[in-house]
Amino acid sequence: MDPRQFSDLFIFNRVAEQRSFTAAARSLGVTQSAVSQTVKRLEQEMGLRLLSRSTRSLAPTAAGERLLATLSPVIAEIGAEIEALERLREEPGGRLRVTCGKHAADTLVWPAFSRLIAAHPEIEGELSVEDRYVDIVAERFDIGIRMRDDLEMDMVAMPVGPPLRTVVVGAPRYLETRDPPRVPRDLSAHRCIGFRNAGGTLSPWSFERDGHAETVKVSPSIIVNDGDALVEAASAGMGLAYMLEDLAAPFLSEGRLVEVLADWCPPFPGYHAFYSSRRHPTRASTLFLEALRQESRGKLDG
Repeated sequence: MDPRQFSDLFIFNRVAEQRSFTAAARSLGVTQSAVSQTVKRLEQEMGLRLLSRSTRSLAPTAAGERLLATLSPVIAEIGAEIEALERLREEPGGRLRVTCGKHAADTLVWPAFSRLIAAHPEIEGELSVEDRYVDIVAERFDIGIRMRDDLEMDMVAMPVGPPLRTVVVGAPRYLETRDPPRVPRDLSAHRCIGFRNAGGTLSPWSFERDGHAETVKVSPSIIVNDGDALVEAASAGMGLAYMLEDLAAPFLSEGRLVEVLADWCPPFPGYHAFYSSRRHPTRASTLFLEALRQESRGKLDG
């Protein structure tokens, strides 16, 4: 079947519904001549008269009635499905699948995600919390949350979290026995606690001051792969640890940890939400992104 016939059949169906070339043309936003020529071409290609015309009336022939019996329900079904899809664009129902790491989930994503699902229970929400790299296209996630410098080029990304900051911390009793580091290279004289990320590599210790960036490769005396274990090891006096400030904040406020190298640890851009540039975000995804931004604004205002 010639793909052009789909359009011709639609126009023929509209003429039969309206019982008028002029009315059909007006509803389609084209000229009466264009509609007439389309029906004429369709009849020539099929070798059948589909419409019986007179100066005062227009009606389907027997062949036209037979064609309309099949054609009209199909066109009506397609139209109804398109309307349903358009409503999906405006309504937040459907499935929302989100992936992120544990820190992002605890500090930003879960509060926004749970608030959205509570407000829109018609959304089927799934939140996958794991620190490994996730290919959101291959694994069919709608949105991922990661740092901006860890994203593929074909992703649409937008900031959704407040700025973050890393800190180097140690227990008071550990620092009582050693001079605290003044510059990053002084870390070579200290016991350090390493963090092995989901990719299996040790997370680097990166610093910056006055536009000068420096990355130190430490030789850890102990290695963990969990944020809670990292904090506990540092507070137990096992050495200095490098971590996000949010993880250390309660221990710093209680005096169980002390920060060093503070002037080498400026804030940096926080989490970004990302999705495939080849996939238009659903209404549920759009609402979730707005919930993330609201959560971020609340943290900044707080």
